Amino acid sequence: MNLATLRPPEGSRKKRKRVGRGDGSGHGGTAGKGAKGQNARSGHSVRPNFEGGQMPLARRLPKRGFKNPMKRIIATVNIDQLKRFPEGTVVDREVLLTTGLVTRKADGVKVLGRGEIGFALSLKVEMVSEAARAKIEAAGGRILEVS
Repeated sequence: MNLATLRPPEGSRKKRKRVGRGDGSGHGGTAGKGAKGQNARSGHSVRPNFEGGQMPLARRLPKRGFKNPMKRIIATVNIDQLKRFPEGTVVDREVLLTTGLVTRKADGVKVLGRGEIGFALSLKVEMVSEAARAKIEAAGGRILEVS
């Protein structure tokens, strides 16, 4: 076997369908489009949800709910998740992003009070719960709320 004798497997390569090339080709006449109608015309384009003038399904069904465009997504971080940082670290949004505790799409970060911490950390976040504030300050940490 050499490169000159290599061939694709039988049936893996198919010839392109050439329509409108005479009746002898098997695809002449109407070129596979059937007889007349909107889809037989040249340059026709019907958008995917078009129902021929009938009231579309999206307009027939009842509408429910509301999406608030002003909704703020707040990422939450608990005190027990902050134990991974060494003592004296300044924990801000960038640090939380690099460690994967917060995603980029969040509009703000709030620290919650689950867990205990035995060393001082400095926090620069948007919000802190009262329980978390008490635990962090009791451990000797500082909190700077940014807006």
